[in-house]
Amino acid sequence: MTILLRPKPNLKMAKRSETSTMSFRLPLFFTISSIFIYHPTAAYSIGINYGTVADNLPPPTQVAAFIKAQTTIDKVKIFDANPDILQAFANSGIAVTVTVANADIPTVAQLSAAQSWVANNILPFYPHTKIIRIAVGNEIIATADKNLIAHLLPAMKALHSALNLARIADVQVATPHSMGILSTSSPPSSGKFRRGFDESIFVPMLEFHRQTKSPFMVCPYPFFGFTDRTLDYALFRPNGGVFDEATGLNYTNMFDAQLDAVFSAMKRVGYDDVDIVVAETGWPSAGDPGQLGVGLENAASYNGNLIRKVNSGEGTPLMPNRTFETYVFSLFNEDLKGSTSERNFGLFRSDLSPVYDVGILRNGQAGGPTPETPTAPSPSDSSRKWCVPKHDAGEEALQANIDFVCGSGVDCSPIQDGGPCFEPDTVRSHAAFAMNGYYQANGGNNFDCYFFSTGVITVADPSYKARQYIA
Repeated sequence: MTILLRPKPNLKMAKRSETSTMSFRLPLFFTISSIFIYHPTAAYSIGINYGTVADNLPPPTQVAAFIKAQTTIDKVKIFDANPDILQAFANSGIAVTVTVANADIPTVAQLSAAQSWVANNILPFYPHTKIIRIAVGNEIIATADKNLIAHLLPAMKALHSALNLARIADVQVATPHSMGILSTSSPPSSGKFRRGFDESIFVPMLEFHRQTKSPFMVCPYPFFGFTDRTLDYALFRPNGGVFDEATGLNYTNMFDAQLDAVFSAMKRVGYDDVDIVVAETGWPSAGDPGQLGVGLENAASYNGNLIRKVNSGEGTPLMPNRTFETYVFSLFNEDLKGSTSERNFGLFRSDLSPVYDVGILRNGQAGGPTPETPTAPSPSDSSRKWCVPKHDAGEEALQANIDFVCGSGVDCSPIQDGGPCFEPDTVRSHAAFAMNGYYQANGGNNFDCYFFSTGVITVADPSYKARQYIA
């Protein structure tokens, strides 16, 4: 398939071909709609999953202070109702979602037990700790435990009633679901709930959400759904997209496709008015030898682009102009989890240093991957950075970078014939201008200079004569 980008006069343009599991042939309007340039006027905000399956994490008081002072994280979801964590976030202004353990669901399905749970886990901390939601279990349908599934909605209703009896009206009750709740998800418009669960489980649950104005929580993980052919599609990187023939919409990333598949399933049973919250999503920065797709660059690409996307307000093809409360998984690398990849989903190490930069640090420090170290300039320029091609980047790859950047909204007129930066008329020179323009337009995050490992950040000003590179 061929990627159709807006042509720029007198620029060397290259055609690229990719393959996909679904056909597509779209005009530019639809192809570019989900490849966006976000110009930040404020720091990105995001929610985070704060897991504690580790033996080397700092105390909750230190974690809460770090999140509040050093990051733009404004929401935290924990996998229990740990009193030390809840106390640590008191008066922080950070919204907290607590979780009822899976094993406790049958018990709290009884109103008296639900009242006790609220009395023990909510009332001692609320409202000083900004508890906004109780998550009842985690991915219960995926457990296939008939007892837990049967008691899930009764537990949600009982906890909601317990909150009302305690005169708490601003704490929601919900439950996170894996993507396994869908029997069909591709193309997104075909999304439907698993047979046998649609009418018996999800219709009454969605009715509960509608009546209580609470969200349907899902855990879309492109990491668990990509193949070697769809890696760029999963990572929000330039790709041809996937065309949904039923709607005429083109999807340029798997995250949008997964959310729209859930939306389609909800719409199919009459509940497309219920809000969707992304309870978990993420990408590991390390994995076992030979494990496909894992690594620092890919994790930075996925999470960085995800955070930028959910802050943009662009929504998805089926849900345009919507924002989605989103919780990245996870805050820390957790050293007591099973596989290598499971232990490396964190944005931060246990010493609170960033594993890589995703644009959420208040002081602008970056822990992201910088492939090469260029010659150092004078100290007065040390705070300025540019994105340029690596010395060994090939012309075909650089031409692809030009095609993507100039078709995504960055002004490439200076490198058109007659423009101030047209000379020297080489692919490498034009690519340097385009790549730096994209990097700067998106806030100068390390992952915006990745370009399939053809870009490198430099602190040596590449400007010369009339060609001035912004920084």
